[in-house]
Amino acid sequence: MSLSKLEKLIGYTFKNSKLLKQALCHSSFANEHPDKGIEDNERLEFLGDAVINLIAGHILMKRYPEMKEGNLSRIRARLVNESSLATIARSLELGTFINLGKGEMQSKGKGKKSILADAYEAVIAAVYLDSSFDVSFNIINRHFSSLFNAAVLDTADLDYKSRLQELVQLTHKITPVYRVVSETGPDHDKTFEVMLKIRDISTTGRGKNKKSAEQDAAGKAFTILKEKQKSHE
Repeated sequence: MSLSKLEKLIGYTFKNSKLLKQALCHSSFANEHPDKGIEDNERLEFLGDAVINLIAGHILMKRYPEMKEGNLSRIRARLVNESSLATIARSLELGTFINLGKGEMQSKGKGKKSILADAYEAVIAAVYLDSSFDVSFNIINRHFSSLFNAAVLDTADLDYKSRLQELVQLTHKITPVYRVVSETGPDHDKTFEVMLKIRDISTTGRGKNKKSAEQDAAGKAFTILKEKQKSHE
């Protein structure tokens, strides 16, 4: 099939078409056709994985400037995985263009999640090597747009204040009390420290505003309470 169609679907025209051909060459095909002199896509897959994770992390940091590292990592893991990469690959009809060996063809390899996800990573690496970080950034941002928008809903899972409120109402019949204990730094770049008390539990949270500091303290308290629950089960 003409690779120009795939380039249109990806949203990028290659200067060096050999990179795209390599990205679409599965190891099973390369092993069966050494005469064709095409390297398989495994090295590109390795690089593509790093590029996608870097750019996804960059986009998440821009979208959620107050979010802690742990939560950013959890959302990125939800976004960048075999299933989501395979879904994007299917939307680009990537399976149609992947070159597979006879065995993989017979086992319907063009529809396998692992093969599709690996090929997508390889294609992104090919784009990165053929262009620039900025071009790769824009392409990934476009390909992942619906997933990034869905991640907004996932942040509801990270509302520890609400989850803690429900938990303590259920187990202790009380309301958590938050108190600002310090404000440091200049007015344009303050850091807030908040203390939270629930009976014998006391935690401290920090953030660039009161809300994020309270969320930090609530997350720590929520973890402690859940661990206590487990120990009594």
